[in-house]
Amino acid sequence: MNFVFRRDELLVVEETGVLPDAQVCAGLGLPPQALQPVWLDPGAPQRAAHVEPDIEAPQGYAFRKLRGLFGVLDDHGMAQAGRAYQIAEWARTHRYCGACGTPAERVAGEFCLRCPACGHSAYPRISPAMMVLVRHGDGILLARHAGRISAIYTALAGFVEPGESIEQTVHREVYEEVGLKVGNLRYFGSQSWPFPNSLMIAYTADYVSGEIRVQEDEILEARWFGPGDPMPEIAGRVSIAGALIRAHMPQGWAG
Repeated sequence: MNFVFRRDELLVVEETGVLPDAQVCAGLGLPPQALQPVWLDPGAPQRAAHVEPDIEAPQGYAFRKLRGLFGVLDDHGMAQAGRAYQIAEWARTHRYCGACGTPAERVAGEFCLRCPACGHSAYPRISPAMMVLVRHGDGILLARHAGRISAIYTALAGFVEPGESIEQTVHREVYEEVGLKVGNLRYFGSQSWPFPNSLMIAYTADYVSGEIRVQEDEILEARWFGPGDPMPEIAGRVSIAGALIRAHMPQGWAG
């Protein structure tokens, strides 16, 4: 099972979403040693690699955006593709030591690329990010994020900064993005989100004080939605954002 990526696109058979075999990979200039194991188990068949941006898909195949394969691949297939993408991206971006520039070498038995000259080690990057749905009485706070063309409303989110706990990130991001103070944080769940390397950690929180004041470079609009309000377009069920919102919908909403 070979996962071949061109940037954030996965090579699949156009009609079925089937992954390429070893012969197709070889035709793309990918010998077996160029394919990274996706799991540490030496018997696991999954391998992953990146090709250059100018590589064209072979006849009958297409490079498809990973996000666009939701619904084409099942949940298990998407989870494997997401993991494979992160492994392939790690291998692509750490071919050379970030400290001295020496070609890095794969360490047996772990996901580690180590410099043979200075010993610097590089592991697959995972960037923790919080997501929070703020509740106020029977209403919930949803926002439209800047930089996105769609009209989707979703929960607030942001990356953890150095020295922060995830709870501190929740308080900071909510105040920065919408000017509100919150409390009573409750863990909801987590999801690997390989676009490119996030771990989304979702919470609910209760409104404490403040008036909505959006951070314009991050948020286009933020507002309370409660019972009787028309339901806006929200994140899909495949994302933890969609699950978080649907688990706390105001009375009368459905979807």
